[in-house]
Amino acid sequence: MNEFSLKYGCNPNQKPARIFMEDGSELPVEIVNGRPGYINFLDAFNSWQLVKEIKESTGKEAAASFKHVSPTSAAIGKKLSPSLKKSCFVDDIEGLDDSPLACAYARARGTDRMSSFGDFIALSGECDEVTAKIIAREVSDGIIAPAYSPKALEILKTKRKGTYNIVKIDPDYVPAETERKQVFGVTFEQGRNNFKIDRALLSNIVTENKDLPEEKTTDLIISLITLKYTQSNSVCFATDGQAIGVGAGQQSRIHCTRLAAQKADLWHLRMHEKVLSLQFAEGVGRPEKNNIIDLYLSDHPEEVTGEDVWRQNFSVRPAPFTREEKEEYLKTVTGVSLGSDAFFPFSDNIERAFQSGVSYVAEPGGSVRDDLVIEAADRHRMVMCFTGMRLFHH
Repeated sequence: MNEFSLKYGCNPNQKPARIFMEDGSELPVEIVNGRPGYINFLDAFNSWQLVKEIKESTGKEAAASFKHVSPTSAAIGKKLSPSLKKSCFVDDIEGLDDSPLACAYARARGTDRMSSFGDFIALSGECDEVTAKIIAREVSDGIIAPAYSPKALEILKTKRKGTYNIVKIDPDYVPAETERKQVFGVTFEQGRNNFKIDRALLSNIVTENKDLPEEKTTDLIISLITLKYTQSNSVCFATDGQAIGVGAGQQSRIHCTRLAAQKADLWHLRMHEKVLSLQFAEGVGRPEKNNIIDLYLSDHPEEVTGEDVWRQNFSVRPAPFTREEKEEYLKTVTGVSLGSDAFFPFSDNIERAFQSGVSYVAEPGGSVRDDLVIEAADRHRMVMCFTGMRLFHH
């Protein structure tokens, strides 16, 4: 099959729509189930490249949760701590510790559950039964993977009344070196971004502190590969083998950093004992629980904890989680890694990152104010690498 007809393009009025191989060759995918749309395939092909490259660079199975052509998170298959399992709503999944892919997707989906609602999933290896069980109970548009176990397929085909989008990708497919697209009837052409991101890219440490542990190197690699497939401008926070905050598509880099930091802060706060011990009212569903937690951690928790509404959300009224308590808790966070797809033009990005526990930074360098950025990193005893490579993606 070298062509697949789509219902419509980005929007219902954009017809006809299709994906096809311009050279007449076979498509590198098999549509196992459902009928993926235009945006589904954009998410699928971008997310597959992301997890494939993370696996190649780290040697670990990887998963990504994609939404509107940017990752909400990506992660490798490290086992989850008990608190992280509870925060990610997977503490009841049997066999989780035995499936690296299930661990990877549990992390990716659980990072920013609000953004991941209705995601497209990418897995670096064969989807197994445990991973399928996690996916089965989440609101998701589809999945791309190189293979599926028979039991996993059986489970996934029950989603969305049998219409769940399941795509199988040829893991050995390599695109042409030149890629093209049209905008306003004009054809753009460029070389494919096949730049390899690995440990060697982090060898140019420009700060006084040059102590870069192996696990932090992995986190920086995950953040950079995530950025390679994130709509620019973009900044990514990572820790413990997963992206925990992605700031995508902002015109100003400081806004990318603030957005990513805000998401990372929420990820940390969700593992606070006050959040993990919340007792929800009977009948409150998983998506609703996530929204309730988000509001509980906001500046207006009374929307879910107020005298007139708390019984709708909780069986026991939760204790207040004050701004001062949250700030004190976040001050204990350290060791977070940060990647940026282009240089930091001002040191304000470093200052904001430090407030969210960043200790390790990777960015291209090349700003006329590099000296001020390095000075700020040195002031906070950070380790910062200049990669020399921009990672814009549009």
